[in-house]
Amino acid sequence: MPKSHYNDTWKTYHHHVERFYDLLHLSNDFRDLEFKHNLERKLEIIAQAEALSKETDINVAFKELQDLHKKWKEDVGPVAQEMREEVWHKFSAATKNIHDKRHDYYKEMRTKYDEIIEKKLVVINAINAYDPSKNKSHSDWQKSINEIERLRKEYFDAGKLPYSKSEEVWQKFKKATKKFNAAKNVFYKQEKNGQQENLEQKIALIEYAESIKDSDDWEMATNGMKKVQSDWKKIGHVPRKFSDDIWKRFKAACNHYFDRLHEQKNAVSKEEQLIVDAKKEFLDKLKETNETTKEAVLEAINSWKELGRLPREMRHLDGKFNKQIDKMLESLSLDKNEVSMLKFTNLIDSLADDNDVRKLDSEQIFVRKKIDEVFKEIQQLENNMGFFSNVDENNPLFLNVKNRVEAFKEDLAIWNEKLSYLKKLDY
Repeated sequence: MPKSHYNDTWKTYHHHVERFYDLLHLSNDFRDLEFKHNLERKLEIIAQAEALSKETDINVAFKELQDLHKKWKEDVGPVAQEMREEVWHKFSAATKNIHDKRHDYYKEMRTKYDEIIEKKLVVINAINAYDPSKNKSHSDWQKSINEIERLRKEYFDAGKLPYSKSEEVWQKFKKATKKFNAAKNVFYKQEKNGQQENLEQKIALIEYAESIKDSDDWEMATNGMKKVQSDWKKIGHVPRKFSDDIWKRFKAACNHYFDRLHEQKNAVSKEEQLIVDAKKEFLDKLKETNETTKEAVLEAINSWKELGRLPREMRHLDGKFNKQIDKMLESLSLDKNEVSMLKFTNLIDSLADDNDVRKLDSEQIFVRKKIDEVFKEIQQLENNMGFFSNVDENNPLFLNVKNRVEAFKEDLAIWNEKLSYLKKLDY
């Protein structure tokens, strides 16, 4: 029957059932037994209703409570008149407890839903306010797409809503994203038309690169290849299905030419090869030398220079020669400062012969830095010696500081001599 008439009809029915039991001319024992049985069943229902207050899912609890009410009204008869008010009060109290929890739950959910809606509306407003009009390239649009995707995720992460509350918000969200997608689609439709033009321009560059890749006019061809590479970078995207093929073709033409260019530049002339072979042979003999003198070292340095200048790709031989000279100098019974100066002049002369201005500048900067460092050390130690005014000059601590000052002064003299040698060079 219609729900609006159910309670009134049930009350009328229940009233007559209770009157039936009250007026029934049967034995009191039979009636009391029926009342007792009904009381037990209703107490069970009350216990079940009270247990529902511990159910964490309020919707499950409410549904089971409705089933208990149906049993109470339709399946179980009346109890003794003196117990009717008491059992109904207990059942009503358990029912009220569930209803109160359900009320609090939905009140909390309404608040939660309001918060979720607010968060979603903030995202929708951000999407509506997003301005992609300044996007001019695929890269620009990719950044925008990622940003909108981040906002979309934020929208869905805000939480779920029941249909009655979500539909209006969802339509607003769809409308906001649709506006962005429409602008994006317009760009990519235009981009697709432009990509065909880009393809034609890149094919023209490929054909030019292939036409000069075997040229022996190195200056013309090198400038031409550099220009087509520069122009290639300025041209935008091409249709994806062609991009790999045309890139491979363009890269092959460029690599072919520049491989030839490098081979040409790295080719050692016969004259240069003679110098390389002579210096290799001289270095091998120098390593086999057992007895060394200062004069022999200086003669070796002069001989190495007289053999000629190595091509750039073989300059590592100069490094090997310098290491061998350093090794020979260290084996001599010479003053360490003299050895240091000989090593230095050999290195600097080698750099000067190669006209390596960058390394010469670095050496001069390094020498000046060392001069400053040593000078500061001397100043600090001399200041410290001022504290020994009343101390015996034979005091070990005083002598140690004094000896260190002398050692630093010797170092300073060597570094100044190295700087003077550098200044004499005309580079």
